[in-house]
Amino acid sequence: MLERKSTLIEKVDVCVVGAGHAGCEAALACARLGLETVIFTVSVDSIALMPCNPNIGGSSKGHLVRELDALGGEMGKNIDKTFIQSKMLNVSKGPAVHSLRAQADKAEYSRSMRKVLENQDYLTIKQAEVCELIWEEKEDSNNKSFKKIKGVKSFTGTVYECKAVILCTGTYLKARCLCGEAITYTGPNGLQAADHLTDSLLSMGIEMRRFKTGTPARMDKKSIDFSKMEEQFGDEKIVPFSFSTNPDDIQIDQVSCYLTYTNERTHEIIRSNLDRSPIYAGIIEGTGPRYCPSIEDKVVKFADKERHQVFIEPEGLHTNEMYVGGMSSSLPEDVQLAMYRTVPGLENCKIVRNAYAIEYDCINPKQLYPTLRFKDVEGLYSGGQFNGSSGYEEAAAQGLIAGINASMFILGKEELTLDRAESYIGVLIDDLVTKDNFEPYRMMTSRAEYRLLLRQDNADLRLREKGFKVGLISKDQYEEVLNKKNLIEKEIQRLKNTKIGAAKSNQDFLKKYDSASLKTGTNLAELLCRPELNYEILKEIDLERKELPIGVIEQVEIEIKYEGYIERQLRQVEQFKKMEKKKIPDDLDYDDVPSLRLEARQKLKSFHPVSVGQASRISGVSPADISVLLVYLEQYKRSNEDNHF
Repeated sequence: MLERKSTLIEKVDVCVVGAGHAGCEAALACARLGLETVIFTVSVDSIALMPCNPNIGGSSKGHLVRELDALGGEMGKNIDKTFIQSKMLNVSKGPAVHSLRAQADKAEYSRSMRKVLENQDYLTIKQAEVCELIWEEKEDSNNKSFKKIKGVKSFTGTVYECKAVILCTGTYLKARCLCGEAITYTGPNGLQAADHLTDSLLSMGIEMRRFKTGTPARMDKKSIDFSKMEEQFGDEKIVPFSFSTNPDDIQIDQVSCYLTYTNERTHEIIRSNLDRSPIYAGIIEGTGPRYCPSIEDKVVKFADKERHQVFIEPEGLHTNEMYVGGMSSSLPEDVQLAMYRTVPGLENCKIVRNAYAIEYDCINPKQLYPTLRFKDVEGLYSGGQFNGSSGYEEAAAQGLIAGINASMFILGKEELTLDRAESYIGVLIDDLVTKDNFEPYRMMTSRAEYRLLLRQDNADLRLREKGFKVGLISKDQYEEVLNKKNLIEKEIQRLKNTKIGAAKSNQDFLKKYDSASLKTGTNLAELLCRPELNYEILKEIDLERKELPIGVIEQVEIEIKYEGYIERQLRQVEQFKKMEKKKIPDDLDYDDVPSLRLEARQKLKSFHPVSVGQASRISGVSPADISVLLVYLEQYKRSNEDNHF
């Protein structure tokens, strides 16, 4: 890289590199905590860009957005302002997997988030490419060397001195887009790639990886025959993402989406042209996401499937572009057109933007603490796809945590760590930093062991207090959730204490709803446990009931109906917490641990887990290894105590 000299030096508290979903949350968190923050982007027009799917939320991802909002993030508020269709998924299943998903007006979502950033105190937006991190070697009290962040340098040579840097580079580092044989060296949507920062990171000893993702074509709405597709409507009663949004303010006329399917003709065209796909021709170097495969991957890996779902989704209210969900591809343009035109309703389609795959540099996240700080670099944090994840929601959640912890570091306060038992965000980060992730990580409800406790409906009850403690939730918001908790507890106790006898009126009521008659007296809580009854129905015999907010009623019903399951998970969490509390000293030498298997020793030295619980989740570390480690840690603790005295 050509050395550029500049006499311009700026001094700030935090530099956030990248203004995607992770960068926006990170920068807002820092600025809202009173730190002078600058956020860098290759294009101001790409702030909170949605280069792939035009929606926020979805299965498990809706949980992340709700949790982010509970902690004081912005994504939930922004989608509530800019959605065009909203739907609660998995409502036929239990509440643990209910998840909100909203179609966004992509352009409006980006404009709205940019406006929030532009009007945030202590926050400056800067269109510039960061090409180098500035750092120095230091030694701790044990004479162990580490790196300390001093600032960043832009491509024009300007230096920004700072106390912390948050890397949220998304899919821009040394990015290249592939459409068949055509390769363009750009970031998403043809935006400028960031070609220089990778070299600086490598020079610091940071381990880099090459990942790949992709996006489907965008179609001209005028060329689509929707009569051959199944219309998909939004919910009649819209539920907001943000706990701060008044539900009455977002009941809007919604835009429809449409469902169609691929067929054998589609699959034959794809199979006949696999040699022209960069994925199968060996041109693509990066690893793609297993759980969001291209249509080529689906046809090859699921050869027995006769068809695959295709969702046609509007990109916004003021555009004719339609997103072809489920058919991302890197095939050449001529193959794409032939392939898409076999799908019912797309026979005469016209492509506005071709589908493409994109490759980019990211890190191996095992180099991070659960706080999202680099283990060997003081003051360096990261979030989003740069950490090897996929998805807007995963990125935003990490960006918020990175922003909070960079701020706590600067302010000299304890950093925030969320664990697997208290949030989906904790599951996401724990999976990233403790597991060998060789492909872009995607959040799923099945990854959360305690998902009955980590429902999207109770995110405020779980996390508002943490948001208040770090300073992103106001006192009024916190007192509101405390009042909600109080109302829930009181109503549950009232229902348990309200006796119902076997009087004829009560028997008639039960018969009306095909519910078993009473042989002896019971209480309202026990009746509520019956699947055919709910809180609203019980109003007919609950003469002492007072009006309560919908959110309180929802929690009361879930807590009572699933009480046994919830108590069982709470006992499991208690055991989990015991292991998490057993901390591993930073200076522990695993070579000194006798009887530890070689593979476990290597993995533990590679990951440097902060607790025994985290160590137990590292692939290659067995329960027997954990038993050996626990015995050694007890001996280590006693030895240190003896030496101390």
